[in-house]
Amino acid sequence: MQTQTQAQTRTKVYTVTQVNSLVKDVLAANLPSWLTIKGEITDWKQHQSGHCYFSLKDEESILPCAMWRGNFSKVKFKPGNGLAVLVTGSIDLYVPQGRYKLIVDEMIPAGMGALQLAFEQMVRKLEAEGLFAESHKKPLPKYPQRIGILTSESGAALHDIADSIHNRWPCTRLALYPVPVQGPGAAEAIAAAIADVNRRNDRLKLDVLIVGRGGGSLEDLWAFNEEVLARAIFASRIPIISAVGHEVDVTVADLVADARASTPTKAGVAAVPDREDVLSDLSHQERRLAGAVRSRFGLCREYLRTILASSAFRNPLLSVRNREQHLDDLSWGLGDAMRKIFLRAHKRIQDCQEQVARIEPHRLLGRMTVELNDLAGRGLAAVTQALHRKTLQITAQENRLAGLNPKSVLNRGYSITLNKQTGRVVRVVGDVKTGDVLLTELAGENRIESRVIEADNG
Repeated sequence: MQTQTQAQTRTKVYTVTQVNSLVKDVLAANLPSWLTIKGEITDWKQHQSGHCYFSLKDEESILPCAMWRGNFSKVKFKPGNGLAVLVTGSIDLYVPQGRYKLIVDEMIPAGMGALQLAFEQMVRKLEAEGLFAESHKKPLPKYPQRIGILTSESGAALHDIADSIHNRWPCTRLALYPVPVQGPGAAEAIAAAIADVNRRNDRLKLDVLIVGRGGGSLEDLWAFNEEVLARAIFASRIPIISAVGHEVDVTVADLVADARASTPTKAGVAAVPDREDVLSDLSHQERRLAGAVRSRFGLCREYLRTILASSAFRNPLLSVRNREQHLDDLSWGLGDAMRKIFLRAHKRIQDCQEQVARIEPHRLLGRMTVELNDLAGRGLAAVTQALHRKTLQITAQENRLAGLNPKSVLNRGYSITLNKQTGRVVRVVGDVKTGDVLLTELAGENRIESRVIEADNG
């Protein structure tokens, strides 16, 4: 028992925190301070704070990782699940949970440059949204009067653009808007300048904007691949020509812009016409117009000669005389036609008069009058006789009905007695009782009301 107590006294007891801290110290002492690890991203999460949490995996293991916001802001491409990457960082143990993870400081795609991958990701994203569609591209004016240039005021691109425009179309006025064309914040500055120019263009009256710079590496040109600049170009109401780098350089700005020039010099070629070409075209149009005018004058001259040689100009009154003769012919024809119509009408009237004379209407009217009077007399006699017969029939029926009327006997001194309570005719003493009220109906609608004092069946 004493031996066990002494062993417990010699054994040191650690807390959980102490153990995790010891492990952290051992890892820090025995592992390299910087590790470069290749793996496939899985379980990618970006917190609203900007910190990123994910894991790297290979065929057999998984390594938890974290990347703080400041380091992640330097990553040009968009990480995601399934993407193979190379990361550089150090192993750390989170003491409160006893979990270790790789704290990532840098991240690049495995097998492809980070900028190239970011470029391809941005192209796919904006193309899916329709920012490259031809239907959204604005036409360039054929003869611009004012052109704005957004580039570095110290770069060779400015002189290349200006010389190209002045050599081709000297009457164009140029306005420089100096902006940074590479480095942190360059894309935001160019986008802000585009928005500002559009906002003030009612006063500036710019017809075209040229945005560009000279050649350089992908890193140097990266500002023209930023999303903020692409959306500013797309939103511009002023047509924009993108002129970035050399022939082989293609940026997101080139794909979004209304027109792309492979070099700053060619931006001037795209923006304005060539004075010599315009003068040559004007000379050609002048010759064509002069030839067309001469041809037209020749045709008009021949037409005039034909008119002057016609009979109308040799004898101008001939047409009038022909019209007068035609009117005379029409007048004679009209007179003959009217006479024929009047003659036919006169003949029809005479025929009708003869028909009326043959009919002798006065005699026919007298005969019809006699017949009508005879019919009226016979009809009146028949109606009178019928009325008399019906009157006799009605009188006989009336006398018969009067004989059948029970009240007709009242005129001979008789009466009818009714029981007022029952409304029945009193025929025998038994139809009444003492106290009943009686109504006695006499001739001439006269009535006597009485009360039974005594009923004697006698």
